[in-house]
Amino acid sequence: MRPYFTTFYITEIDAGTDGRVVDHLHPEWANLRIVSGVLPVSELLREAPVGNLAGIVTGPTSTALRFTAGTSRIWGIGLLPFGWAKFVGAPARGFADRLCDPTRDPAFAPLRPLVDSLFGPVADEAAELDRITRHFESLAAREVPEEARIRATHQALVDPEVATVSAMAEHVGLPTHTLERVCRRHFGFPPSLLLRRQRFMRSLSQYMLDPSLTWIGAIDSHYHDQAQFVREFHRFMGMSPRAYAALPHPVLAGVMRARMAAAGAPVQALHDPSRV
Repeated sequence: MRPYFTTFYITEIDAGTDGRVVDHLHPEWANLRIVSGVLPVSELLREAPVGNLAGIVTGPTSTALRFTAGTSRIWGIGLLPFGWAKFVGAPARGFADRLCDPTRDPAFAPLRPLVDSLFGPVADEAAELDRITRHFESLAAREVPEEARIRATHQALVDPEVATVSAMAEHVGLPTHTLERVCRRHFGFPPSLLLRRQRFMRSLSQYMLDPSLTWIGAIDSHYHDQAQFVREFHRFMGMSPRAYAALPHPVLAGVMRARMAAAGAPVQALHDPSRV
């Protein structure tokens, strides 16, 4: 399963009877989230809020996702681009920066039985994890077109030394126009935007893991200056670095530390697909 997913993870939120927590997800790969308890309200930048869904698919994103959650248990299934190609199959560009109901969109028909059956009458983490694993194992025989290209492209993307589209094309061994098509179909975005997102997420995750750093100490070496980083922060998060740093992160701070310990990367976008 590891070539297809970042992690299977459970988040348990206790906000009391009527309490709510608010946090912001960073740009990331696609996710399926299945919820028991108070259903969250999710809102992508410049999009209408989506709520009242026990199962929700987020396509690959290039913007922050603001969510409001109450007391709940949430299983998250992080789909790498190769996993999207394996278990969804529809072109990722059609679902980029979108929130979808997997019980209604035909592209997600293979996921519906899991949404309907994941939770039993009582909370049982081990049984739920087993249901997730068995469900995807039952679908694993599906072939993936362009498997070698997807893997090579993703490997180039997580290499911090690959900073330009031409360098990425050379690393993958594809003409630039072919790389453009592969990225849009399987990764959701053109290679130029994917590289910008990687650079931004390297900077943001470093700051989140070590808040004692100043932003200038956290920003990636491929940025020309701090002003460029601030512009990119507005592009990807919809706010300034100062505004983001002032917000509470009741869910994401803990999730990032747990992901770092379990998967070797604090955020989905930096997950190395070759890591075992």
